[in-house]
Amino acid sequence: MGDTGAWSLDGDVRGGAPEGPPPGFGERSGAWPGDGAGGHPGRGQGGHARAGRAGRAGPDSQVGQGSGAAGGGTLGGLLRGVMSGAKGVGGNRVGGKGVGGKGGAKGVGGKGGAKGDLVTDITASLVVFLVALPLCIGVAVASGVPAELGIISGVIGGLVVGAVRGSTLQVSGPAAGLAALVAETVAEVGVTMLGVIVLFAGLLQIVLGLIRLGRMFQAISVAVVQGMLAGIGVPLMFSQAYPMADAKAPGTALENMAGIPGLLAVVLTNPQAMIATLLGVVTIVLSFVWKKVPGPAGKIPAALVAVGIGMVVAALPGVNVKTLQVGNLLNSVQVPGAEQFAGLADGTIITAILTFTVIASAESLFTAAAVDRMHNGPRTRYNTELIAQGAGNTVAGILGALPITAVVARSSANVQAGAKTRLSRTLHGLWLLLFALLLPQVLALIPISVLAGVLVHSGWKLFGPAEFPKMWRQDRGEFAVMTLTMLVIVATALLEGVLFGLAAGIVLAALRMSQTVIRQHVEQDTAKVVMAGNATFLRLPKVIDALEAAAASGKPRIRLDLTGVTHLDHACRNQVEEFTAQQRGLGLRVELLMPGEAKQAADPGPAPAPAPLPRRPVSGEEAAEPSRWPTADAEWFYLDTRPLPEEHARSPLVG
Repeated sequence: MGDTGAWSLDGDVRGGAPEGPPPGFGERSGAWPGDGAGGHPGRGQGGHARAGRAGRAGPDSQVGQGSGAAGGGTLGGLLRGVMSGAKGVGGNRVGGKGVGGKGGAKGVGGKGGAKGDLVTDITASLVVFLVALPLCIGVAVASGVPAELGIISGVIGGLVVGAVRGSTLQVSGPAAGLAALVAETVAEVGVTMLGVIVLFAGLLQIVLGLIRLGRMFQAISVAVVQGMLAGIGVPLMFSQAYPMADAKAPGTALENMAGIPGLLAVVLTNPQAMIATLLGVVTIVLSFVWKKVPGPAGKIPAALVAVGIGMVVAALPGVNVKTLQVGNLLNSVQVPGAEQFAGLADGTIITAILTFTVIASAESLFTAAAVDRMHNGPRTRYNTELIAQGAGNTVAGILGALPITAVVARSSANVQAGAKTRLSRTLHGLWLLLFALLLPQVLALIPISVLAGVLVHSGWKLFGPAEFPKMWRQDRGEFAVMTLTMLVIVATALLEGVLFGLAAGIVLAALRMSQTVIRQHVEQDTAKVVMAGNATFLRLPKVIDALEAAAASGKPRIRLDLTGVTHLDHACRNQVEEFTAQQRGLGLRVELLMPGEAKQAADPGPAPAPAPLPRRPVSGEEAAEPSRWPTADAEWFYLDTRPLPEEHARSPLVG
């Protein structure tokens, strides 16, 4: 080895070779940062090294800018190359912007890239603000609370939840998915109790995140999730049909559905109700088709366009549609007091807290999974995001505002606007706050029917009618779970429907896991029963029928072979053992083979360890010599097998 002159991991020359680059390695363009033109950092210009001198940059350096990376050692070379911010020639591409990319791509961490991301994030935050503003107000109106509380929740979703490092691009705020639940809760316990409910729901979310149960929500069946969203969307659409006509909804989801014919009669006989309804219908149509508008106009959020049209129509002479009533933002804050905290002894309040916790957490984390599929940036940290959602709801509860969840509409707008960091979702909360404080009079010009139309469109998207035939084609059992979940939510309440859907999903999974194959036949004087698969209490009737058929065969011998059963629960085991004891008591010969017995019979035990191979005796003199073969602490060397350039053809290393 000494004559080869190989370079070691320490960068030193082993075997007496002079210090310098191995031929054709350190000096070659395109190697890693090092002391040769792009060689690995280390002593000896390009030797592998854990630490070495700052290297000159190669013209085709793998990581770096300014014609490669100049760094001291491995970390130094990488960091200095990445942070240089200069233009590179032919470097590899990292992320969305080249690191030393050909043609002068901006460096990651360089001034040009950071400035570009800042501008993009600010632009994206304005887009999200325009999407969030009508949604915050509309959700508040649909929830039966002042519009200011919706804006406060939107501000908290940006400034509090958005600042926490859970999900990079997901945007939070008051969600349409909770509007029906909040409206029902407010009607039952009053708006003054809303703060306590949201506060303790937020604290529970923080606890769930701290004990790392954030990913638990990913274990919920997709059919239950889609059924829950559909069960939220259907009542939302019917409840918002009334404010869309400047009317008041009767109450529950079933009552709202039953009252639609009467609502149509009112609309047809009242011109002002007709105008309000037409504004809502135009809003719904724009929400579906505006994205197809070519050019820059198509980038404007459809809800904002609809709000603008509604404000213009509402200002026309002779038009008398209901508009938003907006008060002072700070005066709308309702901090819970001792009287509200005393309500925690009420079972209704406890149930509401648990419901808000489960639904808000599930909706936020399901949205996080959906948003992660929209971009290639950092993935969501589920437990951290759950803590962030809990922190936001805690603050919202203290201020008496609406509950906060992640919202798909705002999150997708954030991604499509090109956001790169958390700055965009944080700034959108700041814009909401400034708008509400400086321009509250503008909000008073927005027709309520337009906001109701926005929420009808949101309800339709939650309903997702295309998901039902898709689920039918994929899995009819899951389709049944999805449909039943939706129907129970519509007929009863959100929590009851979700619990029913979870139970239905578990039963379906148990039935599918309990696939027991039972074969029965008679050979001479023996009735044989052979079982395979999973034998659980769900298949107990089938097992009992097979055992009774074997007993009724009249044969003097019965053979029960359960060696093919992968899981035998207590109920089935107990039934088989009782049957065996009963038949033996009647004088029959019963042979019972339980799971694992055949394997044990075929496996007599572990094979004896093979005898060690004979080894040649080693003399004392040989034992003192170092081993000629690698040992555990041996050092490994890099041997360059590439052809040598002509200038090294007569290198002293190769004689």
